[in-house]
Amino acid sequence: MTGRIRPLGEFVANQIAAGEVVERPASIVKELVENSLDAGASSIRVDIEQAGVKRIRVRDDGLGIHADDMALAVARHATSKIAAATDLGEIETLGFRGEALASVASVARLAITSRQQDADSAWRLEAAGGEMLGQRPAAHPPGTTVEVTDLFYNTPARRKFLKTERTESLHVQDAYRRVALANPGVAFELAAGARTLDHLTPGSSADRIGAVFGERFLAESTVIDESGGGMRLNGWIGRPTYSDRRPTRQRFFVNGRTVQDRLAGHAVRQAYRDVLFHGRHPVFVLFLILDPSMVDVNVHPTKSEVRFRDSRDVHDFVFGKLSRALRDLRPGATVAVRPGEKPDESAAAGQRTFPFGHSGSRHVDSTSLARLFHEQGAALELRDGEELPESSTGTPPLGYAVAQIHGIYILAENEQGLVIVDMHAAHERITYERLKTQLLGGAVDRQRLLVPLALDVSTTEADLVEARSGEIEELGMVMERSGPASVVVREVPALLFETDIEQLARDVLADFVAFGSSDVLLERQERLLAGTACHASIRANRRLSLPEMNALLRDMETTENAGQCNHGRPTFVIQPLDALDRLFLRGQ
Repeated sequence: MTGRIRPLGEFVANQIAAGEVVERPASIVKELVENSLDAGASSIRVDIEQAGVKRIRVRDDGLGIHADDMALAVARHATSKIAAATDLGEIETLGFRGEALASVASVARLAITSRQQDADSAWRLEAAGGEMLGQRPAAHPPGTTVEVTDLFYNTPARRKFLKTERTESLHVQDAYRRVALANPGVAFELAAGARTLDHLTPGSSADRIGAVFGERFLAESTVIDESGGGMRLNGWIGRPTYSDRRPTRQRFFVNGRTVQDRLAGHAVRQAYRDVLFHGRHPVFVLFLILDPSMVDVNVHPTKSEVRFRDSRDVHDFVFGKLSRALRDLRPGATVAVRPGEKPDESAAAGQRTFPFGHSGSRHVDSTSLARLFHEQGAALELRDGEELPESSTGTPPLGYAVAQIHGIYILAENEQGLVIVDMHAAHERITYERLKTQLLGGAVDRQRLLVPLALDVSTTEADLVEARSGEIEELGMVMERSGPASVVVREVPALLFETDIEQLARDVLADFVAFGSSDVLLERQERLLAGTACHASIRANRRLSLPEMNALLRDMETTENAGQCNHGRPTFVIQPLDALDRLFLRGQ
């Protein structure tokens, strides 16, 4: 039962506001580091004790705070980054709400020591429980140090909701690295007591990503840099055969701000939908750059969510560019390399799936390959009277076939070394892509329902059908509005005629409402085509001649997504010559 309406006290109001910004120590680290970046810092050090619950200290060499502005720094809704409501439409800084330090001061003890570049001395301000305790001169180099101690000392109930020290420490490291990824030109250091957890030196984006995710990430990724419609998308996307069980290595940035966006996530998943092994998640670090006026970052107090003015255009742009980049990943595609490196140096970190030529390669003849596998007990088939083309710089990416093993794998030789191809998986992808081109490349064949299907839907969905029936028809479904909250389905794609039409229609409408478009119809048709391709492809134990094997290799080199079958399994791997040499201890 509620009583009379009354205003909340300042302390309670501050606690409510702080709850939106300060969820755990990692939230404070993120806000403080972003403030340092907005201040133009070139070096940032983060120190934590007890995962940040006991102490968090962030020190930078930025512009510093004017002595007269120290008190305003901990006042709610006081900021140097915007001045008028119109500024909210074109925010270019990471912070702008003017409530982070005030929120922190309301749930912890806070001390700020800062000195501007041209100031004679620094000033130190202390606050606790939302109250300023005083300000005095201090010794400090140019820049700012913010120290937060005894987090949630005045709200012990909230401290009970924190996880173990190890878990909270991992959250701090994740928040720190997310910000560091978007700012490769800034030096970062993270320490826990006397132990340094991470040290990142300034460098290129590739340097920073390699330092955070490892060199293997770069070696197994491809660079994307695409522009269009006033937007630019760049970064690194993992190859489909390099994925994770959990979506832990997925970073998406909008104008340098790390965000978790449903629309962008959906676009990425759709781009990978028929190239990933089931249950796996893609790995990527992507940066979307667009006019600040086209994105609203004032959606959530933590600034981790954004809203796009033209969400459908953004979705289609991200999906289209990623889909095109993934389709171009075929044998012979260029791998992502670090500045100043040769491609083969990048490959040494683990790249095996997508080969490339390199100078100085050594030739391995068919006899040595046959001996290698024969000694391992493999049933190998070589045709008498057939000779291999000589290795040269003109050798195709997948080389030339030399044998077939157990009726399952094709062995080929290219300039890099030994190529092993799963012939069924490879032929399945080739067949699937041809079926997609034939059946889905033009207008979708539709089947008229003998009895139109009437559906009760929401008013929003009915309005959508009325406004965008033409777009839905292009996907293969004819749907019309029949009432304020009802629609009727008259035609569906011929391939999907025997599926659950009602559920199909509702899925399409749900996608249009959430993302401005729908891939449900295309995805269902592709799934049927994938099954057809699987049944129509070469089966195990079918013996192929060398010309047939070579024809399959050439088809792979010109087929989109040829690196994996329709189920996401790799179609081929490459064993470089140096790996074979190590296997037999050659040169050791």
